[in-house]
Amino acid sequence: MNNLAIAIHGGAGTITKASLTSDQDKAYKAALKEAVELGYKLLQEGKCALDAVEQAVVSLEDNPLFNAGRGSVFSKEGRHEMDAAIMCGQTLEAGAVAGVQGIRNPVRLSRAVLQHSDHVMLSGYGAEEFARNNGFAFAPESYFFSSHRYKQWSEVRDSDVFMLDHTEQVDEKYGTVGAVAVDSKGNVASATSTGGMTNKRYNRIGDTPIIGSGTYANNNTCAVSCTGHGEFFMRAVVAYDVSCLIEYKGYSLQQACDAVVMDKLVKFGGEGGLIALNAAGEVALPFNSEGMYRASKRNQEETFVGIYREG
Repeated sequence: MNNLAIAIHGGAGTITKASLTSDQDKAYKAALKEAVELGYKLLQEGKCALDAVEQAVVSLEDNPLFNAGRGSVFSKEGRHEMDAAIMCGQTLEAGAVAGVQGIRNPVRLSRAVLQHSDHVMLSGYGAEEFARNNGFAFAPESYFFSSHRYKQWSEVRDSDVFMLDHTEQVDEKYGTVGAVAVDSKGNVASATSTGGMTNKRYNRIGDTPIIGSGTYANNNTCAVSCTGHGEFFMRAVVAYDVSCLIEYKGYSLQQACDAVVMDKLVKFGGEGGLIALNAAGEVALPFNSEGMYRASKRNQEETFVGIYREG
């Protein structure tokens, strides 16, 4: 049987031990451990990588600690506009949604786009109409309300400032969740979901739902899910760039990730990180920010959970 492996992230940014209380530290680590082990359990049961990444991301979307699904931040209009994507490394099929409102689990809607439509990405009203036609229940605004998120928005809603997530500094917060996995057949998959930026305007869409930028999977190379300042990740086509370095230059998984995250992105100001793995079950979790919420599990090895640079 092939190696089984899964990795997840819950955002990156200026995350230091000083920025989290002991209780917050424990809560984040518990949530990450639960999500990665839920996904891994499906792999153990023989389920496919797509099922595993979807389940892991759903777990994070359901947790208000993370900027995705239930924990999504407020837009300029005081709404929750969410993006998500999922991709199959065996077939290169992908599904994505952008700017959707009222969807409890945007990653599930992305999976429905992959399986039940002839398109890759649906946005806004059209994506929501597709959701209704496919039996998705919509959650009320109260489901997405968080006093913490509301306070974040209240501090900037009367200005032109936008905020990302997970940092002490206003302009350096990167809130996204994601998962990558390889199953018993050696197939890889990736999924990513986000609530975007606090106080974002003009129905802004980031890298998360853009295949090749924030999300990518290919059995021949790797599966990647990104978290960071989306504009930089779009411009660098980060997820596909990692894959290309493996495919065309023969880089190892770690070499490719380091070249993109620790060199290319840094040179033009892109902060954040990514999770990646390949069909052999190798895992990479690089980030150039102060911290990244992350976890991984491989075969029968102990579950790894980390937040800060040192773990």
